[in-house]
Amino acid sequence: MRRSLLRRLGSVALGLGLTSLGLFSAGVTPAHADVADCPSGYLCAWQTGNGSGSMLKLNTERPTLGSWAGTFRLVMNRTSKLACLYEKPNYGLSAGYTYVESGSLLNLSEGRSVQSVRFAASLRDCEPPPPPPAFPHWTTETSPRLSGFGDMNADRRADILVRDPAGRLWFLPGNQTGRIIGTGGWNAFNTLIRHGDFSGDEREDVIAREAATGKLWLYPGSGTGFLGARRLIGNGGWNGMSRIAATGDLSGDNRSDLIAVEKVTGRLWLYPGTGTGYLGTRRLIGSGGWSGMNALVGVGDMNSDGRPDLYAREAATGKLWFYPGRTGSLGTRILVGNGGWNDVRFIVAVGDWSGDVRPDLLAVYNDDRFYQYEGLGTGRLSPGYLTNNWPARNGTF
Repeated sequence: MRRSLLRRLGSVALGLGLTSLGLFSAGVTPAHADVADCPSGYLCAWQTGNGSGSMLKLNTERPTLGSWAGTFRLVMNRTSKLACLYEKPNYGLSAGYTYVESGSLLNLSEGRSVQSVRFAASLRDCEPPPPPPAFPHWTTETSPRLSGFGDMNADRRADILVRDPAGRLWFLPGNQTGRIIGTGGWNAFNTLIRHGDFSGDEREDVIAREAATGKLWLYPGSGTGFLGARRLIGNGGWNGMSRIAATGDLSGDNRSDLIAVEKVTGRLWLYPGTGTGYLGTRRLIGSGGWSGMNALVGVGDMNSDGRPDLYAREAATGKLWFYPGRTGSLGTRILVGNGGWNDVRFIVAVGDWSGDVRPDLLAVYNDDRFYQYEGLGTGRLSPGYLTNNWPARNGTF
């Protein structure tokens, strides 16, 4: 059976995610054998549909398959677990995958190209969590009212927060159905910010800006998906900022930071975290011109240099720019999207969504198309591909 990303996005019931897998000991031994020679405790593969010729046997995960990549035609699973056969290296999911149940024989003569293999206790452990389509009101709010990034319940899966039109806050965990974590009143905020541990307890927190007062509130994460009692971390004046984003540790002190664009001047300010929930003295990192950006997205380390980076969308052109992180500043920007990004209603950073150990972007377009853009590890993105359509239903589900 093959599972494509489109099918994953259409099924909340699977609530899928990568968990700690109980893997067998290593061992890869090509040999001339037939199906009857596949030993107990191994997954065996042949390059022919009848099991003749060389046999590959393995009992541990393989992110790449060397000369055997793309050559599987017949597979026998004699392990006690489910075997997940991915059509991209490093367990990438964008091309889909095939699975083989324990004790089963699978013919791959249709030409599926197996590039990596891992073992799982169940089908849900073959792939990371999809964004549940049971919450179509993602498409009824305007950025930056949707914020999504990281793991909020310590299950090592990416989770998402969504605010509905009634002002309730929903937590959409990566391994089960969504639940309400804020019963009302969240429409009082005109910015919700995630992506960082600001209180120093190694749990992801939420920062919210109050529209009426310009106050900034910290809602500490609990590690269970729920939020703790809020505390005031900004007495006012934050409505003077057109964009606020969490960047991770941009200042290089192992604490999460904020950046903000000043409306009047277009300057970009860095607000270093202190690890206590409060913010330190701001410092200027962009002298002007940032008012021309209508979206800032802190995405983590996109270019594999160990520093957090930033994407920014240019309002006049719809271009998407990549700003590599430096210690306490941003480097020279790189154009990664030639235009058309103004058609995107939401740009959501969720970490590694595709399963290739690189951060990705999710985008909901104005016409309700839902796209995934995989990070390439260089700051650039793969061509987006349609994963689902999300019809707006005015917050009903």
